Amino acid sequence: MSSNIKVGFVQSNPEFGAVKTNRIHTQKLWGEHKADLLVLPELFNTGYQFKSPEEARKLSEPIPDGPTTRFLIDWSRNSGMTIVAGLAEREGEILYNSAVIVSPKGYIGKFRKAHIFDTETDFFQPGDLPFTVFDAGFAKIGIMICFDWRFPETARTLALQGADIIAHPANLVLPHCPQAMITRCLENRVYAVTADRVGTEQRIPGEALKFIGQSQGVDPDGTVLVRASEDREEAQVVEIDLEKARNKRINGHNDLFADRREDLYRTSGKG
Repeated sequence: MSSNIKVGFVQSNPEFGAVKTNRIHTQKLWGEHKADLLVLPELFNTGYQFKSPEEARKLSEPIPDGPTTRFLIDWSRNSGMTIVAGLAEREGEILYNSAVIVSPKGYIGKFRKAHIFDTETDFFQPGDLPFTVFDAGFAKIGIMICFDWRFPETARTLALQGADIIAHPANLVLPHCPQAMITRCLENRVYAVTADRVGTEQRIPGEALKFIGQSQGVDPDGTVLVRASEDREEAQVVEIDLEKARNKRINGHNDLFADRREDLYRTSGKG
């Protein structure tokens, strides 16, 4: 099996609350592109700025039995792609900011955002699922969601589990992530695909959120293979070689993972 695959993203500007419209619009933005892996933004079907827990609950769905996951499975089956997409998940009385991964064979799994950002804490609980690498057959895919990028342990944990690619659905408002993901890829010699959104939401007076776009694909050497605009909806595809992520050697003497000094690290912060 070839180690060359195609990965892509959609960068969209969803209409808040228009779940069905946003699903179809995202699919139309993708159009006739072809890829093995497609990554969609965080909360791609709802928009981001909820006004109340009740509104968030109304727009949330169970995974995998909700209509958006079923839509993604159908899309995946018809296109032959594996898809990672962010949506609001409801499990009983608890809401999570989650991402689902599906393939032409059906539902693979889900991840719940571990590091909840700013006012999200009014609606979502921090994720309670472990960082997991999902086997899509052609590649091993790790998932993190938006603000998870700010914590280097996230990408490192996925890389140590064998991730070839980190799929990163996002709704970015801070300016640093596109450049920081270069470092995450260098630190771990993995590929990363960040799917962000564009546009502005100001559903709460005085709390305008402007999303920065710049969805991108980055390789294990920290090279930005493709980066989208800051303000336009678009879809992009790039070809990658997975062998590059599977080789952790930096030169003839150094292996990025074998050289780690776990005997000296104190991740708890205690000496």
